Amino acid sequence: MLAAIRRLLDLGFDGDFSQHDWEHTIGGLHLVVVEAGVPIAHASIVERAIQAAEAPFRTGYVEAVATHPARQRQGLGSLLMERVGQALRQDFEMGSLSTSLPDFYARFGWERWRGPTYVRSGSELVRTPDEDDGVMVLRFGPSEDVDLTASISCETRRGDDW
Repeated sequence: MLAAIRRLLDLGFDGDFSQHDWEHTIGGLHLVVVEAGVPIAHASIVERAIQAAEAPFRTGYVEAVATHPARQRQGLGSLLMERVGQALRQDFEMGSLSTSLPDFYARFGWERWRGPTYVRSGSELVRTPDEDDGVMVLRFGPSEDVDLTASISCETRRGDDW
């Protein structure tokens, strides 16, 4: 199943899904729509330590959201994101993701982070201005009132940090 999901992600990201992206995808909760034994849509949630407005939140970070190109615009991605929201609210304090398609996620309550973004490496903070327009959060519970204009940071990792 993992090999089939990887093939789906390569198709869904039009060949722009790196080995680092794949490594970020594994290790969390996979939500998969399967048809005739083949995955046709996928999203995963991995736990990450995100600090928003200088407060740490147990965050479910959404990775590898993709639908097979032949099945796009049929509601499968929406179905997945509704289930992602349910899983996040059940097991985490906040949701986060990075995207170039903010309008899609906004329909499910995701909000664009308007403050500066950073990456943490130990006690060092490194500014990531190129990520400022792509980070989104799903606020609920303990994160419900977090200031979207404050700073936000994630821990560093191989490949794309956000």
